[in-house]
Amino acid sequence: MSSIIPSATISATSTKPATHAMQDPCMSSLPEHPKISSSLVGQKSVPASSRPQTTTTCSAPTLNCETIENKIRKNIQRSWRGILKVCKEKDVSKLGEIPVAEFLDIAEKFNLDLGEGEIKQITTKYDLKKNGRFAYYDFLQSCVLLLKPQESSLLQRVIIQKPQKPLSPGPQTTPFFSAMLRIQPQILHCWRPMKRTFKSYDESHTGLLHVADFRQVLHEYSINLTEEELFNILEYYDKTLSSKISYNDFLRAFIQ
Repeated sequence: MSSIIPSATISATSTKPATHAMQDPCMSSLPEHPKISSSLVGQKSVPASSRPQTTTTCSAPTLNCETIENKIRKNIQRSWRGILKVCKEKDVSKLGEIPVAEFLDIAEKFNLDLGEGEIKQITTKYDLKKNGRFAYYDFLQSCVLLLKPQESSLLQRVIIQKPQKPLSPGPQTTPFFSAMLRIQPQILHCWRPMKRTFKSYDESHTGLLHVADFRQVLHEYSINLTEEELFNILEYYDKTLSSKISYNDFLRAFIQ
């Protein structure tokens, strides 16, 4: 599922720009310039061409686990409920994260079939706080929910049309992921007739429904959200507080 969402956030990780001045790690390998003695003032400077040159490259490779996640996606989608249950049992403080070592035990238990290098990449990506803990909600939502826009090839059949206006989502919180993951099995079972029902309520053909109508359609398909779950879903899909929700954006999160 912040933004099972739970932004997650990520994400699915985003890189935020630093908000305060930090020392450039590349500068740590450069020698310090000696202070110029006052006795040397007035002497000729050494030509730049004769000075020793120091070439330093310091760039961290971008971590991309898309190939690994695509490899295990089907396996995750079959067993994510069991994985989530075990993770929650180990997450005593309910922070949406568990020690990396415990996640590795879970991955082995559910036969995720990850190599040593793949495990290192996955655990590095989802160690969001760099504290040796694995953000399992972010990992599961990335493999189960489709909360990020993906480019589709010209040959790919479009199941659900993209909105005319691009979605500007709200925060992907753990409660949001939890709500989306809970209703995912029901949505997959009935999304086609549900889509037709959404359209029948959308008389102006805007792709948007009032919250009351949106909730009524879910209720017709025996999907009953608690007030808290509805709030967390609206916080993501109705960031501007328009009291309307794009039902295509909502369904697209479950259809991959």
